[in-house]
Amino acid sequence: MLGRCARRAARSLYATRGPRGFAAAVSEPSADAHTFNGAQQMPSVDPPAQRGLPPEAYEQIPGSEYRPYVPASQSLAEFTLKAVVIGVLMAVVFGAANAYLGLRVGLTVSASIPAAVMAVAIFRVLRRGTILETNMVQTIGSAGESVAAGVIFTLPALFIWQRSDPSIVVDLLQVSVIAGFGGLLGVLFMIPLRRYLISREHGKLPYPEGTACAEVQVAGDMGGGKARMLFSGLGLGALYQTLANSRGLGLWNEGPHLPLPKKAQIGGDFTPELLGVGFIIGPRIAAIMFGGSALAWLIMIPAINIWGGNNVVYPADVPMSDLASGQIWSYYLRYVGAGAVGCAGIVTLIKSFPTIIESIRLGMGHVGGGGGGDVPRTQHDLPMKLVMGLAALMAVALWLWPGVPVNLLGAVLIVIFSFFFVTVSSRIVGLIGSSSNPVSGMTIAALLLTSLIWVVLGLNDGGAAAKVAVLAVGAVVCISAAAAGDTSQDLKTGFLVGATPSRMQIGEMMGVLACAVTIGGVLIVLNESYGIGTADGLAAPQATLMSLVIDGVLSDTLPWTFVFIGIGLALVVEFVFKLPSLAFAVGVYLPVSLMTPILVGGLMRRALTRRYEDAGDTEEGVSVLAEKREQGVLYASGLIAGAALVGVLIGGLIYVVTRAGVAPAWQVGHEWMDGLIPFFPYVSWVVGVLAFAGLCWMLWRAGTRKVTT
Repeated sequence: MLGRCARRAARSLYATRGPRGFAAAVSEPSADAHTFNGAQQMPSVDPPAQRGLPPEAYEQIPGSEYRPYVPASQSLAEFTLKAVVIGVLMAVVFGAANAYLGLRVGLTVSASIPAAVMAVAIFRVLRRGTILETNMVQTIGSAGESVAAGVIFTLPALFIWQRSDPSIVVDLLQVSVIAGFGGLLGVLFMIPLRRYLISREHGKLPYPEGTACAEVQVAGDMGGGKARMLFSGLGLGALYQTLANSRGLGLWNEGPHLPLPKKAQIGGDFTPELLGVGFIIGPRIAAIMFGGSALAWLIMIPAINIWGGNNVVYPADVPMSDLASGQIWSYYLRYVGAGAVGCAGIVTLIKSFPTIIESIRLGMGHVGGGGGGDVPRTQHDLPMKLVMGLAALMAVALWLWPGVPVNLLGAVLIVIFSFFFVTVSSRIVGLIGSSSNPVSGMTIAALLLTSLIWVVLGLNDGGAAAKVAVLAVGAVVCISAAAAGDTSQDLKTGFLVGATPSRMQIGEMMGVLACAVTIGGVLIVLNESYGIGTADGLAAPQATLMSLVIDGVLSDTLPWTFVFIGIGLALVVEFVFKLPSLAFAVGVYLPVSLMTPILVGGLMRRALTRRYEDAGDTEEGVSVLAEKREQGVLYASGLIAGAALVGVLIGGLIYVVTRAGVAPAWQVGHEWMDGLIPFFPYVSWVVGVLAFAGLCWMLWRAGTRKVTT
């Protein structure tokens, strides 16, 4: 009892006086100035005795009352050369890793947490750097991942079209310009929203990844076992990917599946990245996504098969009875998923109208400056005149640039759609995180509207040029929405630790441009080594869907019956069952084999929560549950980063050796396993399941063990 009272008193003191004030109350102050991670400071005291952020970081209080870890009155080294260089390198690396992940599974995850931990680790090795420099590295580094997410959801459609129409050329400069303009628009349009979404909505919008990054940075500022946690996961994910990837060693089958009656099917792509995604997004979203996929593969595919019988049903050109489960999904369920995702994205947009109107009002109220006079350092934004001027300049540049085939109407639509979807994206990630941000749903809505406008205006008779123009509009919108989601999380991290928003906004732009310059080359390497949009390569499910939507609307061949079924499903889920329709719609669209390991990861997160939800506080006043959850998230982030980076590395090796006319000699393959036991041709499946079980055990162990600093 006495211990609990002492902890409550300590937390109260921490809340009222901040981390420095807490330390001042428990230790003797020094009379001399000293260095703080290498930066000259005001007279201070020992580091805070309590780990983590103050309790107000999780409470619904006005943002003006929150006292950040680094007070506004202090000025630490922040926008330095070493922070920029390290951040730019991270932006390129994480951008390439996320490109591979998104092309493979149709999902991307935020790199903010891995970038934060790696920044902490790097500065600890260098033995010089402030927490605000660490925050700048994370800000720049994670921006590359967000640009890559928007790019791989859309621009790989060019590779898909190129196979049937050689007149379509994938140009590196074209990809870079679209990626750069989209990312910059996302950052710029987020700036007038920051004071409302980040500050005024503090506590109401938790921004889970942004808050987690702040925890990582504060913990790293005070001591360091969490970096080892992330790098352990990264090593295991890399090793697993090397052994299991079919283009690596391929020692076992990582994607077993079980056929069921009436062409239903269940299975799983048991990979580190999917397990990590499930753990990070949590049980609720994972279960809803799996529910959508289970409905599609266990109920809708058998129903379509029975309904079609021996008839030929458009868009297939063979009888339904001759189609396998995957073909039924490809011909019909993808359009159902497209309708569901598009409808859910529009519903989310409509629900966000009050936020949009309020944000515009607040933004216009600050036109003329980003903060000055009595505005504290932690509230300085880039001047609104500069923001509006740059946005207008980019719209004109998109119209005049010959490598981006959009007319004036297309440029106007890009600006309008980008602003609306930036607002939606920024609010959504505040609730569910960047990894679950339904950017593809917003993009489909933008593509549908743009394609219909093209048809109404008679602009759809340009063949390949019309398709590429519509795709360019959707790509810029998609990239801007993805960049805005990441920018929101980063600005929340900065708000909690006490960074300067205007400097972070410049850092975001630098990360965007660094990834934009390199992402085109990454796509070409992955296409030539794996094959983008092919059955046995990188499926690129989102980009394939975008190409189907554009082709279908412009040529009037979209099977609207299945699209309307998806729209109906989304409406029922949203308004009847009161569930997030976007998560459900994504599950309907993606194969069940991707959702199964995601569900496993989500259930592991739930099991960890149940184990520690009544554990109380540690001696330092930190919630045991929060500590264990953070450990699991860090390890899961490492699994994702390690597997994705090795996937890119394997693709690069294949690209190099095939260019040299040499076959990849390291590909062992798992077929030899299936002959080990007579009459049992599924040994490699069993080994794959057991290997995945071992991966789950390692993740569980990481979340439950005690981590020392």
